[in-house]
Amino acid sequence: MNWVAATSEPPTAEASRTALGVASLRAAHQLLDGQPRILDDPVAVRLIGPEGVARITAHPGRLREPRLAALRCHVVLRSRYAEDRLADAVRSGVRQCVIVGAGFDTFAYRQPGWARALRIFEVDQPASQAAKRDLLARAAIPIPGNLTYVELDLERLPLRETLAAAGLDFGRPVFFSCLGVLVYLTREAVRDFFRLAGTCPAGSELVLTYSGSESADDDPTSLAARAKELGEPWLTRFSARELTGELSDAGFRTVEFLSPEQTARYLGRRDDGLEPPRRGRILSARV
Repeated sequence: MNWVAATSEPPTAEASRTALGVASLRAAHQLLDGQPRILDDPVAVRLIGPEGVARITAHPGRLREPRLAALRCHVVLRSRYAEDRLADAVRSGVRQCVIVGAGFDTFAYRQPGWARALRIFEVDQPASQAAKRDLLARAAIPIPGNLTYVELDLERLPLRETLAAAGLDFGRPVFFSCLGVLVYLTREAVRDFFRLAGTCPAGSELVLTYSGSESADDDPTSLAARAKELGEPWLTRFSARELTGELSDAGFRTVEFLSPEQTARYLGRRDDGLEPPRRGRILSARV
């Protein structure tokens, strides 16, 4: 395991509370939902610890309410899709994976055999990474040798230079995963990231999620309103057409949105009431 700090200043921000919530949703999928699981993630259960598990199992009915069930489905679906796209990329020869805004993502800690040839870079702000490392230590979850942590605030520090210092080879294809992150960045930071990823060599790929332009935070029950209450307001939204244009301008030659048919295949035939999210804003863009 490697560590690259983008700044020597002590972290001043708090760990992302929404990222902790996402980890709990992945754990809830393991604990409450039936088969087939969209995402097998036993590490998430260990990461949230006994207290987190107790909170989930104490109120299963609430987590099965349609709104929370749809959110949980979206969270595990986006990770499963990203990991399937990564597996295809590895089969095509990609050997570098950058998880932007990694939060409490667990892929590196449960990676399958095909991922052993990868160099994995987890990019996030210092406080969230410190909190994650603390939870990993408490749960006795080992840190794999092919993982590099990269401290980075995307609004303050240059992504290319920081990743290059961490050992990313921009002369070779890169797989980028950016799940649940774009809404928290300014439009200019998003464009800078797209330009970086879009100028990587042919075979590079970006899997991302986004919020639609019609989303608003004036509904007190909305995700955006809840995130704002937690001090993590949504800053950037896109229509599908606008996002496709931005990615094309950045150098991506193909953009493919996850279709309802693909989503249905991931869910399979189930009897646990888990239904697909109303809006599947998940896509893959390739160079």
